[in-house]
Amino acid sequence: MIALRPYATLAGRDAGWLKARLHFRFAGMGKLEYGPVGPLHVWNDDEFAPDSGFPMHAHRDVEIITYVRRGAVTHADSLHNQSRVVAGDVQVMSAGDGIVHAEHNNETEPTLVYQIWLKPRETGGTPSWQTRRFPQADRSGKLTVLASGYADDQQQHGALPLKADARLLVAKLRAGDRITHTMNGDAYLVAVDGRLQLNGTELAVRDGAAIIGETQMALHALEDTEVVMIEAPRKTA
Repeated sequence: MIALRPYATLAGRDAGWLKARLHFRFAGMGKLEYGPVGPLHVWNDDEFAPDSGFPMHAHRDVEIITYVRRGAVTHADSLHNQSRVVAGDVQVMSAGDGIVHAEHNNETEPTLVYQIWLKPRETGGTPSWQTRRFPQADRSGKLTVLASGYADDQQQHGALPLKADARLLVAKLRAGDRITHTMNGDAYLVAVDGRLQLNGTELAVRDGAAIIGETQMALHALEDTEVVMIEAPRKTA
């Protein structure tokens, strides 16, 4: 089943400095049917105005992936980490038993990010934070694992570690590209900046789709586009 979540149907808010659309129902906002996919329960499409951002605030018992689509995010946290994460790069924060952090757009142009939250395998534990620059060429015409809760992905692909049963995959497709992927569970996918077909279902720019119970995924790029996907083990009865 491909359950389309068109961008126009997503709940959102406009705080002036922050414009957000929510792919998943969160904090009472969004459609009831836009529920979690495995451990994935938040996927926000955020736009930060220049010289703005979230001040220091706390999290616990959540895995947070920040994927920068345009611009850059400057991160600081209570573990004394500081970094500027640029477009195409990823940061993973494991909140564990508690972490305080801030994220700002210190650039002169708007910054676009995906904020993705996953439930960890276990609650508590030591918080951590990592970021990594991944070569753009590695994701050209194919899905590449950038973050994962599985040791094989971390060792073979250099994926950032997650403390959740999930993987972050990204592809850069040119118009006309076709790729197939054998599903290792259910997934949620977003067409970042161009139209594509997912198992025959068309997604417009910034549309999302839950992929439930499929064994194969076929992507056909109708326009140049980036694809971002979280894949997680399928629930068993």
